[in-house]
Amino acid sequence: MKVLAQNRKARFEYEFLERLVAGIALTGSEVKSVRDGRVNLQDGYVAFENGEAFLVNVHIAPYANAGYAGHDPLRPRKLLLHKREIKRLWGKVQEKGLTLIPLAIGLEGNWIKVELALAKGKKVHDKRETLKRRELDREAEAAMKHYR
Repeated sequence: MKVLAQNRKARFEYEFLERLVAGIALTGSEVKSVRDGRVNLQDGYVAFENGEAFLVNVHIAPYANAGYAGHDPLRPRKLLLHKREIKRLWGKVQEKGLTLIPLAIGLEGNWIKVELALAKGKKVHDKRETLKRRELDREAEAAMKHYR
């Protein structure tokens, strides 16, 4: 998948349990805007309603040349998943502390797909541990640079 936009903060905020790729139903002006990379996945999540999955709070900026046929930037967008996948994911989201968040949006062939993750929120001490590990890796990489 050729990534057009990423949710980089998600890797810090959540621990991923499972990943999957889903199609997304978009209008024409949304497709153009996504291809330009004008997407913000930061606050996005997946909501379930009437046996369907929707991507909520994902901001797709209006396309400049759309004319009168623009779109609402924050509208809920339907995810294209099989019924059994939706039921399985809905069951897992019902568990305490689990949520389904978008990690990336990109092109797979000519289709726009969204990479989702079943995630569990990290606690403050887990976030500190992540920062500490990242800093140690950075220092080790800098030390190794001098020995090459």
